[in-house]
Amino acid sequence: MQHARNRGAFHRLETVYYDTPERLLFQHGMSLRVRRSGKHFIQTLKLSPNGAQLLMRRQSEAPVAGVGPDLAQLPIDEIGDPMTMVTNDALVPVFATKVHRHARQLDLPGASVEIVFDEGTIEAGARQEAMSEIELELKSSNAGVLFDLGTQLLDATPLKVGTRSKAERGYALAFDVVQPAAKAELSGMTAERVTDDVIALLVRSCWRHLLKNHVVAEAGSDPEGVHQMRVALRRLRTICALFRRDIPSPAYQVLNSEARWLMQQLGPAREWDVFAKTTIARLAVAAPDVELGGLREAVERRRKSSYGTLQTVLADPWCSRFLLSLGRLVERRGWRNEIDSEALAVLSQPMQALADRILTRLHRKALKRGAHFRQLNIGAQHNLRIDLKKLRYAAEFSLPIYATHAPAKRYVRRLAKLQAVLGHARDIASTRVLLDTIQQEDQPALSLAIGAVAGWQARDQIAVAKTLRRRWRRFKATSAFWSR
Repeated sequence: MQHARNRGAFHRLETVYYDTPERLLFQHGMSLRVRRSGKHFIQTLKLSPNGAQLLMRRQSEAPVAGVGPDLAQLPIDEIGDPMTMVTNDALVPVFATKVHRHARQLDLPGASVEIVFDEGTIEAGARQEAMSEIELELKSSNAGVLFDLGTQLLDATPLKVGTRSKAERGYALAFDVVQPAAKAELSGMTAERVTDDVIALLVRSCWRHLLKNHVVAEAGSDPEGVHQMRVALRRLRTICALFRRDIPSPAYQVLNSEARWLMQQLGPAREWDVFAKTTIARLAVAAPDVELGGLREAVERRRKSSYGTLQTVLADPWCSRFLLSLGRLVERRGWRNEIDSEALAVLSQPMQALADRILTRLHRKALKRGAHFRQLNIGAQHNLRIDLKKLRYAAEFSLPIYATHAPAKRYVRRLAKLQAVLGHARDIASTRVLLDTIQQEDQPALSLAIGAVAGWQARDQIAVAKTLRRRWRRFKATSAFWSR
């Protein structure tokens, strides 16, 4: 109210979304709608966000005569397939939204933002879902102002950050579409980029990775959502570790601490997922005569309980605040704050010199940590695995800089294989802890299944140890591609 130009505009919007019976538009990340506001009808075709701007959706719109779509009013040739293959007759209504909207224009210091309050329903046949959301749209200035405003709104009331459009929610309601987990994207780094731009690209990539998987993890529909959130957070913490020596910004310490806490909250769900989906599944194939029904039920109870706890964390305003602060850090380039002139100079230099130093430091640290490899206990192996993860992420981040170096991909490939086997060893150790919690249930069949898991994993551990030694020797023999 402090910054609003006036009371704003109130609208009642009725919108119908169209697609082919085969959902051709949905399969290509598009949505087509006709919206009625008073006596006017507007047709809008929204395209999927491009890789660089997760929250920016490209669109083309035009007025139409009625509630039915008219593709002739759209620049079909410009848009291309699949729209060139679709006719008006091929389109059918898929779902509809009915919304009461209050839109206000905010004049903030040096910025203009439209804030829209939408309340209503999404309807697909007999199904209905309530909708209540606030949308912020930047009209001018830096996008950082959106994150500032979002944080202020969180101070007023417990909101949740959402990235699903009305179309995505409508398709989910109409067809039980489950949003898949997403893997990390390429950062877009090039040799010509200065360090400041590289940090922005890397942190933005992690932020997008987190946003895409947050809704999947919260829904509990795909175990990969939790896994990919942990990967995103680990990559984020690696970025903090990579740059804080040469650019000692307080922002890295805060970011690392919050990312670590959220990783810890995701940990139990991930461990029970691995136990249920990998450990028990492998044993069922290897020992089909062992009765695993009781063990599956006991594991599933604990897995659901861990997801219940996690969903409370992900729905908490703290999580939304963390996601907003991460987006704000990118837009405001917060790592520039409270650093000296020497560090500022590093930010303006090409990335390659710093990448060479970072990779050399991490490579040496990993080799030192892995000295006397045969004597390493499970705790020391875990510490080595963490160092190798940092090295792997740093190498993957830097690959575009060393695109002409043929051994680069081989180095990353061998590193990934070594890390995977160390991860298997860690899973075996984690399973023992999980088995101890189940063993408290006094059931003979359950005890037998637990014994079978323990015995199978003891056999597994021997095989893993042999593979580990071989992979470690191969990695040690791999030359550093960045020193060429």
